Amino acid sequence: MATLSVKPGQRYSVPDWHTNSHLISADAERQRSASHQVRQEARALRNETNSQTKWDEHDNQTRLADRISSVNRWKEKLDKCLADIDAEIDALAKVKEAAERALQAKNLSLDVSIECLTLRESRRAIDVVRDPVEEELHKEVKTINKAKRELQEKVTEAFQQLCHLQEARQRLRCDHRHKMEALEIDRVCLSLNVNSPNISFKVNPTRIPGGTTTLDEWEQHSRDNKEHAEAEMKASIQLREAAVLTIAQTNNELEAQRVATEFAFRKRIRDMERAYDELKWQEQNTLEEIAELEEDIRRLEEDLRRKAQDLKVAHTRLETRTYRPEEELCRDQAQYGLTDEVHQLEATIRALKKKLAESQDALDALYRQLYRIQTDLGYKANSLVLDNKCMDSRRKLVVPAEKFVPEVDTFNRTTNRELKDKQLEVA
Repeated sequence: MATLSVKPGQRYSVPDWHTNSHLISADAERQRSASHQVRQEARALRNETNSQTKWDEHDNQTRLADRISSVNRWKEKLDKCLADIDAEIDALAKVKEAAERALQAKNLSLDVSIECLTLRESRRAIDVVRDPVEEELHKEVKTINKAKRELQEKVTEAFQQLCHLQEARQRLRCDHRHKMEALEIDRVCLSLNVNSPNISFKVNPTRIPGGTTTLDEWEQHSRDNKEHAEAEMKASIQLREAAVLTIAQTNNELEAQRVATEFAFRKRIRDMERAYDELKWQEQNTLEEIAELEEDIRRLEEDLRRKAQDLKVAHTRLETRTYRPEEELCRDQAQYGLTDEVHQLEATIRALKKKLAESQDALDALYRQLYRIQTDLGYKANSLVLDNKCMDSRRKLVVPAEKFVPEVDTFNRTTNRELKDKQLEVA
């Protein structure tokens, strides 16, 4: 017969079973409640973190955009400052070149002044005088040397200022280049998003790199560069104005001195011409006087010869009458008359000889004076040639070199045929 198998183990009562069911249900309720709480908190956290991340990204996007705008504003300021400093460098370089040209032009003026002084050293004898022309030429040399020193100072200052401007420009360009690089980097950062292919985790991205500056330091650096460049440009503008003024002043001073020197030259030449004409007139009058004196000497000599003949006649008469015989040898009126005639003729001859000697001395003096006049005429002619040569050389100061044609014959050093004729007459 079959038997009922009994499963071994503990037997629970129905209340226990009900209790267990209630416990399981209660645990399930509690776990579902806890899970619901976690889910609600997770949803809230997700919403909160998504909003925070979104706003953080938005804020940083805005900060990046603001930073780009700030850097771009400074870049534009630097652009303008660079354009201004480039223009100032060009302007100062042109003024420096103008000062160098003015300095170079002074060499011609100095050469001409020294040439004039050297030419005038060829004057002879009494014409070697320290006249107003020589004084003006020495003043002109001093004025030119002073102008050259002033212009050289301005050229040196302009060169140094150009170096300062180049240095300021280099600092600006370096700052400008850095800002361009920073703009490019920040624009790349602004364009990044979660879908960008080149995003990745980095090692310690929040580290502070060496050489990092604060925002104030960054802005102060750019401000210092800009202010330094503006200060150098201001100094350059003042230097340009001073250089232009110096060029104008030196040109005016040299022009005034040139006019004064040439006025002295013209006055001296007029005085020399008047003196030459006066000497020429004196030479002509002296020649006429010599001719007249020589004629008078000839007549004196002729009169002396006639008076000697007359004295011979008187002497012969007196001697012949000494041979009268006896009582006829008397001191009659004829004897007295002949004796008086002899005395008178001898006195006349002595007076004529004395006057002839005086005339000969006067003639010698006239010949000596004529020699002095003709010698001085030679000096004056030589001085006129030299001064006219100086005036011709000074034409290079107002006539362009390519159009300069000497008026003076460089072989004979004469200005016209009349002066050549004068030289021939003096010779």
